[in-house]
Amino acid sequence: MLAIEKQEEDRVFVHLCGPLNADLMHAGLEDLIEAAEDLTNGTMLYVIDDFEWPTAGALAVEFKMMPDLLKLLGKFRKCAVLCDAGWIRKVAEIEGMLIPGLEIKSFVSKDREAAENWLTRA
Repeated sequence: MLAIEKQEEDRVFVHLCGPLNADLMHAGLEDLIEAAEDLTNGTMLYVIDDFEWPTAGALAVEFKMMPDLLKLLGKFRKCAVLCDAGWIRKVAEIEGMLIPGLEIKSFVSKDREAAENWLTRA
């Protein structure tokens, strides 16, 4: 499941849980593009539960949509990643070092309040 919700004028919530096939990936990414359409200086709360590798078809959809996804990078300034898998948190923070203008910080799931507080700070 890849669920996207625009929670506030400047905040998008992303929830990834369990298996992700091509159809779910396409629908989720379309929802993300739509939710971020009017954002400037936005934030994202990204919750990852029960991670499973996406199917090959899902990855193909992501690669096909990459030009549209890259346009989203300038719409966000911060992303908080909530996940209990340490390697995912580490990868998220490395991505943050590689993407100019986007600060990514990871948290364990129980620290959701801290993540939300971090997102609201300037």
